[in-house]
Amino acid sequence: MELKQYFRVIQKKWWLIVMMVVVALTAASVKSFYFTTPVYAANAKLIVNQSSGDGLNASTIQTSIFLINSYKEIIKSSAVMNKVVEQYPELGESASQLAARISVSSANNSQVMNLVYQDTSYEKAAAVVNAVSTVFKAQIPSIMNIDNITILSEADPAASPGAINFNPVMNLLISFMVSFVLAIGFIFLLDYLDDTLKSESEVLEIMEAPVLASVGRMTKSDLKPAFKSKKAPQQPKAGEGKYATIQQ
Repeated sequence: MELKQYFRVIQKKWWLIVMMVVVALTAASVKSFYFTTPVYAANAKLIVNQSSGDGLNASTIQTSIFLINSYKEIIKSSAVMNKVVEQYPELGESASQLAARISVSSANNSQVMNLVYQDTSYEKAAAVVNAVSTVFKAQIPSIMNIDNITILSEADPAASPGAINFNPVMNLLISFMVSFVLAIGFIFLLDYLDDTLKSESEVLEIMEAPVLASVGRMTKSDLKPAFKSKKAPQQPKAGEGKYATIQQ
């Protein structure tokens, strides 16, 4: 198929492309603005710093990095989460709910731990992540017999960040691109499944025979009689009409 034929197929079904794109954009708009609950994420940073009278060296830093993997599990343990629920009942969450929503990560070869909590209220998310950080720092000395946690930064409850799952512009852009590509593919599929021949060139290409005659496109108005209001002339019946007599 030549490039002109591709454009011809698109030109014939352009209305189908427009319809599919409009439907997709409408559905994306309704989903984004009416059926999406905004979710906010608050984060706090902790630094794991091995206490040593000799100061920092490569050995103590490496030990702190190794400890982070253990701390990731300790933060979500019942030993920490039960203390958070006990000391901060105003949060209104159970230990299992807190453990399910909080995530802990750290960059490679870094002593910094990043705690993130997601909730439909940013103020509550900030309160939870700060509470977990405070309790975790207080519990580590009794759990690990070492005091090497420092809260580097806390979440600001007064901040007003945007929702992490609410980006209508990006949703509409993605919907437009996906629906446009699907519409193009759909009309080419319809053209591929259509076995009818619509032009002389298609007849010559497939049948390798010249076209002797062609019938143009006709509409319903073309099929109507030209003088529909006028009655058709009736044939005279036997005995009717004027005839000459013998006496004349």
